[in-house]
Amino acid sequence: MDAAPEPAPFRLHPAAAWALVGAQFVFLLLLGFLPWGALWNRGLGAIVLGLVLVALGLGIALAAGAGLGRTLTPSPIPKAEGVLVTSGVYGFVRHPIYSGLLVLGLGLVVIGASVLHLLAWVALLSVLMAKARFEERMLADQYPDYAACAARVGRLVPGLGRIRP
Repeated sequence: MDAAPEPAPFRLHPAAAWALVGAQFVFLLLLGFLPWGALWNRGLGAIVLGLVLVALGLGIALAAGAGLGRTLTPSPIPKAEGVLVTSGVYGFVRHPIYSGLLVLGLGLVVIGASVLHLLAWVALLSVLMAKARFEERMLADQYPDYAACAARVGRLVPGLGRIRP
Protein backbone atom coordinates (compact mmCIF):
# COMPACT_ATOMS: atom_id res chain seq x y z
CA MET A 1 0.00 0.00 0.00
CA ASP A 2 1.32 3.44 -0.91
CA ALA A 3 2.02 5.97 1.81
CA ALA A 4 -0.33 8.90 2.02
CA PRO A 5 1.00 12.02 0.32
CA GLU A 6 2.53 14.63 2.57
CA PRO A 7 0.18 17.53 3.29
CA ALA A 8 1.02 20.79 1.60
CA PRO A 9 2.90 23.22 3.83
CA PHE A 10 0.74 25.83 5.55
CA ARG A 11 0.91 29.28 3.98
CA LEU A 12 -0.95 32.28 5.34
CA HIS A 13 -2.49 34.40 2.60
CA PRO A 14 -0.41 37.58 2.25
CA ALA A 15 -3.50 39.79 2.69
CA ALA A 16 -4.26 38.07 6.01
CA ALA A 17 -0.63 38.44 7.09
CA TRP A 18 -0.63 42.18 6.36
CA ALA A 19 -4.02 42.59 8.04
CA LEU A 20 -2.45 41.20 11.23
CA VAL A 21 0.47 43.62 10.87
CA GLY A 22 -1.96 46.50 10.38
CA ALA A 23 -4.03 45.48 13.41
CA GLN A 24 -0.86 45.31 15.51
CA PHE A 25 0.05 48.88 14.59
CA VAL A 26 -3.50 50.14 15.14
CA PHE A 27 -3.50 48.78 18.70
CA LEU A 28 -0.03 50.20 19.38
CA LEU A 29 -1.18 53.61 18.14
CA LEU A 30 -4.32 53.39 20.24
CA LEU A 31 -2.20 52.69 23.30
CA GLY A 32 -0.25 55.85 22.60
CA PHE A 33 -3.18 58.13 21.86
CA LEU A 34 -6.19 56.96 23.88
CA PRO A 35 -7.41 59.44 26.49
CA TRP A 36 -5.88 58.96 29.91
CA GLY A 37 -7.94 57.42 32.64
CA ALA A 38 -7.99 57.23 36.41
CA LEU A 39 -7.86 53.49 37.16
CA TRP A 40 -4.82 54.22 39.33
CA ASN A 41 -2.87 57.26 40.39
CA ARG A 42 -0.90 58.56 37.43
CA GLY A 43 1.71 60.16 39.66
CA LEU A 44 5.42 60.41 39.02
CA GLY A 45 5.98 56.77 40.01
CA ALA A 46 3.49 55.47 37.45
CA ILE A 47 4.90 57.71 34.73
CA VAL A 48 8.49 56.63 35.46
CA LEU A 49 7.51 52.93 35.58
CA GLY A 50 5.60 53.32 32.32
CA LEU A 51 8.53 55.04 30.60
CA VAL A 52 10.95 52.37 31.86
CA LEU A 53 8.68 49.65 30.42
CA VAL A 54 8.37 51.54 27.12
CA ALA A 55 12.17 51.87 26.89
CA LEU A 56 12.72 48.23 27.89
CA GLY A 57 10.17 46.99 25.36
CA LEU A 58 11.63 49.14 22.61
CA GLY A 59 15.13 47.87 23.46
CA ILE A 60 14.01 44.24 23.34
CA ALA A 61 12.23 44.74 20.01
CA LEU A 62 15.20 46.59 18.46
CA ALA A 63 17.72 43.99 19.69
CA ALA A 64 15.53 41.23 18.28
CA GLY A 65 15.18 43.00 14.95
CA ALA A 66 18.93 43.52 14.76
CA GLY A 67 19.43 39.84 15.58
CA LEU A 68 17.32 38.82 12.58
CA GLY A 69 19.27 41.03 10.19
CA ARG A 70 18.15 40.49 6.60
CA THR A 71 15.67 37.82 7.72
CA LEU A 72 13.56 40.56 9.40
CA THR A 73 10.07 41.15 8.01
CA PRO A 74 7.00 42.66 9.68
CA SER A 75 4.89 39.96 8.07
CA PRO A 76 4.41 36.64 9.88
CA ILE A 77 5.26 34.94 6.57
CA PRO A 78 8.96 33.98 6.79
CA LYS A 79 11.24 35.10 3.99
CA ALA A 80 12.06 32.24 1.61
CA GLU A 81 15.76 33.17 1.75
CA GLY A 82 15.74 33.69 5.52
CA VAL A 83 17.62 31.74 8.17
CA LEU A 84 16.43 30.34 11.49
CA VAL A 85 17.89 32.48 14.28
CA THR A 86 18.19 30.77 17.67
CA SER A 87 20.90 32.86 19.33
CA GLY A 88 20.86 36.16 21.19
CA VAL A 89 17.39 37.10 22.43
CA TYR A 90 16.02 34.27 20.25
CA GLY A 91 17.71 31.85 22.65
CA PHE A 92 15.25 33.03 25.34
CA VAL A 93 11.99 33.48 23.42
CA ARG A 94 10.89 32.58 19.90
CA HIS A 95 9.17 35.92 19.23
CA PRO A 96 11.15 38.58 21.11
CA ILE A 97 9.95 41.41 18.87
CA TYR A 98 6.38 40.60 19.93
CA SER A 99 7.53 40.33 23.55
CA GLY A 100 9.15 43.75 23.28
CA LEU A 101 6.01 45.27 21.76
CA LEU A 102 3.92 43.83 24.59
CA VAL A 103 6.27 45.24 27.25
CA LEU A 104 6.24 48.61 25.45
CA GLY A 105 2.44 48.44 25.31
CA LEU A 106 2.26 47.57 29.00
CA GLY A 107 4.25 50.72 29.72
CA LEU A 108 1.67 52.72 27.79
CA VAL A 109 -1.10 51.03 29.81
CA VAL A 110 0.63 52.06 33.05
CA ILE A 111 0.87 55.65 31.81
CA GLY A 112 -2.65 55.69 30.34
CA ALA A 113 -4.43 54.16 33.36
CA SER A 114 -7.70 53.49 31.54
CA VAL A 115 -9.95 50.56 30.76
CA LEU A 116 -9.54 51.41 27.08
CA HIS A 117 -5.77 51.07 27.43
CA LEU A 118 -6.21 47.66 29.06
CA LEU A 119 -8.59 46.54 26.29
CA ALA A 120 -6.22 47.77 23.57
CA TRP A 121 -3.34 45.88 25.21
CA VAL A 122 -5.40 42.65 25.38
CA ALA A 123 -6.32 43.14 21.71
CA LEU A 124 -2.62 43.65 20.88
CA LEU A 125 -1.79 40.46 22.79
CA SER A 126 -4.45 38.58 20.84
CA VAL A 127 -3.15 39.81 17.48
CA LEU A 128 0.46 38.99 18.35
CA MET A 129 -0.51 35.52 19.61
CA ALA A 130 -2.34 34.85 16.33
CA LYS A 131 0.66 36.14 14.36
CA ALA A 132 3.01 33.93 16.39
CA ARG A 133 0.90 30.80 15.89
CA PHE A 134 0.61 31.30 12.12
CA GLU A 135 4.30 32.16 11.88
CA GLU A 136 5.29 29.07 13.85
CA ARG A 137 3.39 26.77 11.50
CA MET A 138 5.26 28.24 8.54
CA LEU A 139 8.63 28.23 10.34
CA ALA A 140 8.15 24.54 11.20
CA ASP A 141 7.51 23.79 7.51
CA GLN A 142 10.49 25.87 6.37
CA TYR A 143 13.12 24.86 8.96
CA PRO A 144 13.64 21.26 10.10
CA ASP A 145 15.31 22.50 13.33
CA TYR A 146 12.34 24.67 14.36
CA ALA A 147 10.57 21.89 16.32
CA ALA A 148 13.61 21.40 18.56
CA CYS A 149 13.87 25.16 19.12
CA ALA A 150 10.14 25.42 19.93
CA ALA A 151 10.45 22.57 22.45
CA ARG A 152 13.33 24.35 24.19
CA VAL A 153 12.41 28.07 24.00
CA GLY A 154 9.25 29.85 25.20
CA ARG A 155 6.95 31.69 22.80
CA LEU A 156 6.81 35.21 24.32
CA VAL A 157 8.11 34.65 27.87
CA PRO A 158 11.17 32.51 28.67
CA GLY A 159 10.04 28.97 29.50
CA LEU A 160 6.34 29.56 28.73
CA GLY A 161 4.64 28.37 25.56
CA ARG A 162 7.13 25.73 24.59
CA ILE A 163 5.78 23.30 21.99
CA ARG A 164 6.21 19.69 23.01
CA PRO A 165 7.22 17.35 20.18
